[in-house]
Parts: sequence; C-alpha cells; structure tokens
Amino acid sequence: MDEAARVVLLAGAGAEAAADLYARGDRAERRAVLRALPYLDLGPGALPLIEDALRTNDIALVGAALGPAAAVLDIGTWRQGVLKCVFLGIPLSAVAGLDERTDAELARMLLDFAHERVAAGRDVPADVLPLVRRFPALLDASPIHAEAASPVPRRAEAARRVLAALR
Repeated sequence: MDEAARVVLLAGAGAEAAADLYARGDRAERRAVLRALPYLDLGPGALPLIEDALRTNDIALVGAALGPAAAVLDIGTWRQGVLKCVFLGIPLSAVAGLDERTDAELARMLLDFAHERVAAGRDVPADVLPLVRRFPALLDASPIHAEAASPVPRRAEAARRVLAALR
C-alpha cells in the first residue's frame, strides 16, 4: 500500500521531482521512483536511474529496476540484469518481459552460471531451468553433462539433479 501511494504521488509530482527524489531519496523512495518510471515522462532520463539501481547489490532496487521500466534497457544490459537477479537470489518472476526477451545468449549465460554452481557442488535456482530448457542445443553442448561423471561426489550429484530437473 505504501509503495502504491508513493507511485501515485510521484506520478502527480512529475519527472523532475522523481529524478530528484531518486538522487536524494532513501531505499524505499528510490524503489518507488523505479516502480513509477513507466508512469512518468522521463524519456532518456529514466535510463541512468535504472542503470544506477542495477549497479547496486540492493535486491529491492535491482528487482524494481527490472520491472516494467526495464523495457528501455538494451538487450545486453537487460541480460546482465537478469543474471544479477540470479546471483542475488531475486526470483526471476520479478523480471518484466522475461518470456519475450529471453534469447540464446541469455540461456548460454545462465548455463555458464549453472555449470559454475554444479562445479561447486551447489544447486541451481529452479527458475533458471525453464529458460535454459528453451534452447536444447545449448543444453546438449553444456559441460554439465560431463560433471555427472565427476569423481567428486558433490559435483556429480549436483549435475545429476540439474539434468534431472531439465528433463
């Protein structure tokens, strides 16, 4: 409720006030500005705010930056933002346009991430798997398959769990 009220107030205050609030505001105010961006007429001025939020490790700001306002991001920056969500443990359901913008390059990046996790004997976040599953050729070429035969039990078990989930 608090955030919705902030968005309504920001939409009424205008673009200049919102940009100023983002620059001077606390975490909640910055998040509200990011969520209000689709309703403000910031034009190219929205991009630096979103990029600033993506440079943080604040899960609330990163999640808000990849909401509807993220439509203005170029595909490379957007992909990096998605990967940052995965690293920070932000559910990918927070990412606006995920179904439409997911491409082979994002799937490759996520597979590289998954391989790093498997090599460390760790699980891969479940919301990564449906995106990877869309690109079977990439999955078939993934070194995760070789990890299933690793002499290191943790790695082999992690690989088997990922591969089973991807079937």
